[in-house]
Amino acid sequence: MILGQTTRKNFTQNPKNDILSGLTVALALVPEAVAFAFVAGVDPLVGLYGAFMMGIVTALFGGRPGMISGATGAMAVVMVHLIQKGNEVGLALDTPIENLGLQWLFITLLFVGCIQILAGVFKLGKFVRLIPHPVMMGFVNGLAIVIFMSQLGLFPNAVPKDISFFSNTSDWFSALFTNVDFWKMMSFIGLTMGIMFGLPKLTKKIPAALIAIIVVASITIFGGIEMSTVGSFIRDGGGEGLQGGLPTFQDQIFGFFGTLDGHFLKTILPTAFILAAIGLIESLMTLNLIDEMTETRGNGNRECIAQGGANILNGFFGGMGGCAMIGQSIINVDSGGRGRLSGAVAAIALLCFVLFGAPLIEQIPIAALVGVMFMVVIGTFAWSSFRIIRKIPLSDAIVLIAVSGITVWKDLAVAVIAGVIISALVFAWKNATMIRARKRVKPNGTKTYEIWGPLFFGSIQNFNSKFDVKNDPQHIEIDFVESRVSDHSALEAIFNLVEKYEAEGKSIKLKHLSKDCKVLLRKASPIFENVIIDDVDDPRYHLAANPEKFTKPLSEYNI
Repeated sequence: MILGQTTRKNFTQNPKNDILSGLTVALALVPEAVAFAFVAGVDPLVGLYGAFMMGIVTALFGGRPGMISGATGAMAVVMVHLIQKGNEVGLALDTPIENLGLQWLFITLLFVGCIQILAGVFKLGKFVRLIPHPVMMGFVNGLAIVIFMSQLGLFPNAVPKDISFFSNTSDWFSALFTNVDFWKMMSFIGLTMGIMFGLPKLTKKIPAALIAIIVVASITIFGGIEMSTVGSFIRDGGGEGLQGGLPTFQDQIFGFFGTLDGHFLKTILPTAFILAAIGLIESLMTLNLIDEMTETRGNGNRECIAQGGANILNGFFGGMGGCAMIGQSIINVDSGGRGRLSGAVAAIALLCFVLFGAPLIEQIPIAALVGVMFMVVIGTFAWSSFRIIRKIPLSDAIVLIAVSGITVWKDLAVAVIAGVIISALVFAWKNATMIRARKRVKPNGTKTYEIWGPLFFGSIQNFNSKFDVKNDPQHIEIDFVESRVSDHSALEAIFNLVEKYEAEGKSIKLKHLSKDCKVLLRKASPIFENVIIDDVDDPRYHLAANPEKFTKPLSEYNI
């Protein structure tokens, strides 16, 4: 009963808001899917089908109600190299095959989906929770910049390319101020943004983005104002329009497996892993962001499985695949879409545009959709980062800036991985310097070392430097009550230290080790039976090792 109530609650809490926000997202999905299809070098319909299949599967089965998935630029920039390579191979065959690269893409998506499903099955989605906050802020800032820059390509040239600002400054300004098309687009972008900014102050019952698109489209259509539209954008890019049929099963892809030969391990599989990683990182980061915006919590592992299933479906039915879209997800949430219904409506509406509404949708001015995306940029960018940049540690500031820059320069996956690695190295370095040893001599002549701080691979060198084996007295005691032995490297350091004291003929005792640590050390060598002191106050934390599998002396492990 409780499960049923939870499922219904996730599907929709407010049908009106979910339906209206879904329609708004569907309108914004059209130029994005088309643009990313052009980036990947495929027909616009392949991008639209991909957005539909990604959207409907993840909306119904994904781990984050209200999150929108579709064809994305992060994956498109990787796909284009695969498609180009496939086309080159196809043309080089004895019997040339046109568009072989596209068939290779569909094959690759099958493996992408399997990898993502395995990530969900093995519960790797939880690792997104380990991403540091500076990386998250750098991610949203970089992605906001990428979204902004992607919209600039939709503008008409403000000034002819043959007029130089430095050589002909007066002509440059004259061309700029007399460019009617440019200023018309700027005016309608401003109108769209103005409606989206002002309407929520009057009422929040209807999505401001949807009203802005309808108002701007009505003015341009009924006013007879000529400007760039969705239809002209598709035709200028080499497409024929939105009109198409239902996606069909690509049964011929199995015949193209024979064209892979040595390219499977060289091209297909590596590309599949890259696409799977990019898709999961962007999806899980977006899930994390929407979690914060809605103050709810999604299921990362379930999202991994849904993303994988959607990409497999794309491979079978001729879509370009994709992942979560942060811009459209924010539009959906800001427009009131919280349930699975909103994502389902967006996907179904997108398909309906292709099947029945192409002539109408093609008349929507690009300026309206650019204005919506500019408002998304403003809402996505973490403006607070400017305020806190001087207040946070220098290392965190460097991570934030680096992740933002790498997201723009390379791609999201590289940026996030780089940010996590930098953060991990900084953390390890800081903790490596925190190891301390307070020394004192008891009345009976026993020298005690009280260890403070974490003992792990990074702090071993500092730990070893605290001891003077040759000059210490006959009896030594090491107290770990304020320290944590964290890994095998730490155990090896303790093992070697005890051996050194034993070699000098000195007595050494270890106090306040955790239960797991004592088990591992006693298995490593029988000398620890008399070295370790058992105490009721011993710490109870666990090592990341399985004591049952640690059966050889520590010195035999490659650690």
